[in-house]
Amino acid sequence: MALWVDKYRPTDLSKLSYHKELGENLSGLVKAGSFPHLLFYGPDGAGKSTRIRCILKELYGSGVDNMTMNNRDFETPSGKKLSIMTLSSLYHIEMTPSDVGIHDRVVVQEVIKSMAQVQQIDSDTQKPFKVVVLQEADALTRDAQHALRRTMEKYAGTCKIIMCANSISKIIEPLWSRCMLIRVAAPSIAELKSCLQTAARAENVNVSERFLEAVANKANGNLRRAMLLLEAASSQYGTKLDTQKVIEPDWQVYLKETAGIIIKNCSGEGLLKVRQRIYELLTRCIPRSVIFEELLDALLPYCDAAIRSQVIDAAARFEHTATLGSKDIYHIDGFVATFMHIYKSRAIAAGGH
Repeated sequence: MALWVDKYRPTDLSKLSYHKELGENLSGLVKAGSFPHLLFYGPDGAGKSTRIRCILKELYGSGVDNMTMNNRDFETPSGKKLSIMTLSSLYHIEMTPSDVGIHDRVVVQEVIKSMAQVQQIDSDTQKPFKVVVLQEADALTRDAQHALRRTMEKYAGTCKIIMCANSISKIIEPLWSRCMLIRVAAPSIAELKSCLQTAARAENVNVSERFLEAVANKANGNLRRAMLLLEAASSQYGTKLDTQKVIEPDWQVYLKETAGIIIKNCSGEGLLKVRQRIYELLTRCIPRSVIFEELLDALLPYCDAAIRSQVIDAAARFEHTATLGSKDIYHIDGFVATFMHIYKSRAIAAGGH
């Protein structure tokens, strides 16, 4: 049984629930003679991937829905074996190159090259190009980005790139300047509530305005999270939702508790305990970027103005170094240890005064 977030995801640009003007512009882009490389950017849960899939359907028809999931194997120049999960149809391939860490350059070049060299089955009725969708493009290494720029230029006629990112700040200018930039803003509270209400009616769930407001506020502009919260509440409380408490995901509660441990025990013993909890989150496939973001959000309320900038700087620095290394735990560990030092030093200084 499909989750509501997938079950009620629009498949056509004309059926999008919000940013309808953007949907019309994208539809016009598909119908135009030339189709450029695209870079979608915006916060998590804003609807970037949904709009990309709608574009693919408008380009190629329903055949793009017949997708298969495969592991593709690659080999680096040094002989190291790589494997990456891909989602593909006859017309496109979708992947997250950053999954292979610092070797993402090899994956980007090989996949685009192989897609560009295979012709469409019916070149008279189909578009003359195939599409490569790159998720988390802002997590690509600099080497991969430079390689991608060169490859895009070489195969521009037979292969179009659609990138998806949270921000363009980590993408090199020569790369994003070769794309049409499409910003997908987070939906408003009213737009979130409208989408939630549509799903609730279809599932015969009676949701009060108060509960919808609570879910929308908890989701913080993330429609995917809002839909999951609503479905979890329906599963827990039944078909009438009104004054109940919105259920937070277990991992989110776990991270808030971890932040509490950090604050209470700024020591080697506390660091070991936190490390075990971070390992637990990573093994349950909670992304490194989410751990950094949520942990920082949970820690900042405990910090006074004098150290907030230092804490934010440390989080940004270790999140950046994590993209250059292979073991996420080392970098999250480094941030936690740095935070403990900053927080403890401030507490001692304040006590001295």
